[in-house]
Amino acid sequence: MRLSRILAGSALATIFAASLSPASAETFALVNINQQALFFNQINDGATAAAKAAGVDLVIYNANNVPSAQNDAIENYITQKVDGIILVAIDVNGVKPAITAAKAAGIPVIAIDAQIPGGDNVAFVGVDNTKAGEDIGKFYADYVKASMGGKATVGVVGALNSFIQNQRLDGFKKAVTASGVDVKFLDTVDGQNVQDVALSASENLMTANPTMSTLYATGEPALVGAVSAVTAQSHTDSVKVFGWDLTKQAAQGIEEGWVVAVVQQDPAGEGKAAVEALKTLKAGGKVEPIINVPVTIVTKDNVAGFKSMFQ
Repeated sequence: MRLSRILAGSALATIFAASLSPASAETFALVNINQQALFFNQINDGATAAAKAAGVDLVIYNANNVPSAQNDAIENYITQKVDGIILVAIDVNGVKPAITAAKAAGIPVIAIDAQIPGGDNVAFVGVDNTKAGEDIGKFYADYVKASMGGKATVGVVGALNSFIQNQRLDGFKKAVTASGVDVKFLDTVDGQNVQDVALSASENLMTANPTMSTLYATGEPALVGAVSAVTAQSHTDSVKVFGWDLTKQAAQGIEEGWVVAVVQQDPAGEGKAAVEALKTLKAGGKVEPIINVPVTIVTKDNVAGFKSMFQ
């Protein structure tokens, strides 16, 4: 099925920035997860700016949280003979055959944000999600020791279909357990990487665990849902929130003291680095197989430096 037919027939797909260009210009394709989360839009912005600076046309595909749509998009980009593909994968294993097909067609793939285990992508751009999960887990454990009398219960709002968010949870649990702090893990609910779903899941989590003292959210939609639920249920005085990917609401919660810490990535930097890596490859150069982009744990001490993101 041609790409144009998919886009015309499906409300799930959105391509913006540019249509496929004439053969005289290089065209890179960015296959993203959704356009709801600020994080993914910032990846798009960084990639778009880098492509413009490099004289490259960029096509961006919104899979709207549907893993199979990413496979279809890659297959169609292969047919269209784009010069490179950037992928923010939902299902890191399910998308591997499409990546292999791109490699066979001579089209390099850069994985961004989510590593592809054993995949045929040329490189990965992003963070070590397990290690960063451990970092926020250690921060959490230290906070419980210093500010909560050394004891807490924690509920988790995740996205169970997201490989990287499961890594963030695994790293968090590992660090908290290793710390020896008295923390009881309660339910893990599935926000499905959708804000409204995460909100309902967070509300159900708090209803089922009325004495829960902390929440950990593994991604931006999960954090938005958790923050909204805590606010709606008037638990800002009894539930401390930790999570990933800063939003305006989370930044306000940090200033108010009930959102304690948020892992902040550099999504625009990741998009920029991925485009630059593809450009280097197309020029005959080499890139590192892992291109790390550092994270920051945002707290009350440094949140002011991030508020310009939401103006």
